[in-house]
Amino acid sequence: MTSAKDEAQFTARTLSEALPYIQRYTGQTIVVKYGGHAMVDEGLAAMFARDVVLLKTLGINPVIVHGGGPQIGKLLDRLGIVSEFKGGLRVTDEATMEVVEMVLSGPINKSIVRAINQAGGRAVGVSGSDGRLIQAEKATKTERDPDSHIEQVLDLGFVGEPSGVDTSVLDALLKADSQLIPVVAPVAMGPDGHRYNVNADTAAGALAAALGASRLLLLTDVAGVLDKDKQLIRELKVADIPRLIEDGTAAGGMIPKLETAAHSVNHGVGAAVILDGRAPHALLMELFTEHGAGTLIS
Repeated sequence: MTSAKDEAQFTARTLSEALPYIQRYTGQTIVVKYGGHAMVDEGLAAMFARDVVLLKTLGINPVIVHGGGPQIGKLLDRLGIVSEFKGGLRVTDEATMEVVEMVLSGPINKSIVRAINQAGGRAVGVSGSDGRLIQAEKATKTERDPDSHIEQVLDLGFVGEPSGVDTSVLDALLKADSQLIPVVAPVAMGPDGHRYNVNADTAAGALAAALGASRLLLLTDVAGVLDKDKQLIRELKVADIPRLIEDGTAAGGMIPKLETAAHSVNHGVGAAVILDGRAPHALLMELFTEHGAGTLIS
């Protein structure tokens, strides 16, 4: 049976062993894409908020970018708005975009802000449209026709891809109060002033590159990148990614995550990590332990 003294010694030893990792990241910016099960499970959400506050307390600068696909889908169903999918992506027409912006910039963003503030932090919510933080252009995707085998361009409506990032609004907030923790909804503005729905992973990668982040952490619902035997690949080089996609090792939703990771690393981010947001204290395990908690891409 573990005594109170044993538990105290274990805690002290853990903190001591974390010291070099804390020193490595002190003063650095960490961009976290937050979504999946970790965001809808109340226990994990509260734990995530406490861990984010701990990072800030240790002198690390976390910036949170969140998704919200399941919540958007539920509200669309309640409102009777039928979604069309092309190439695996939800076509975002004007009515759908209204719901997307309302959900992402409203209840989801503010629930994360409240959780971090409840945990003792000072969070502030913004969207990519605020201060032109994230500028977007209409996304284009092609799909091969099964009969003619001709590549066809799909019209996804108001689905956007980042075309630029202006961090002035975040710089101004942090200059006013260095303890603030930004929470960003991935709704961006196009050159025509229209709003666009941007994939949260992609938005986080673009923001991480613009901020010169030390790490981009992509929380997902799997352990990380798995090999063909379903074993975790702990480290990857950017040059390895095309092969993993080509041979089918990486498929489905993992492909855009790997592409985002590669793009961010190629544009100045120290490294990107794809990790399991369902694991308790996933952020702390990744940043402050020797073996990390997911797949490191550098």
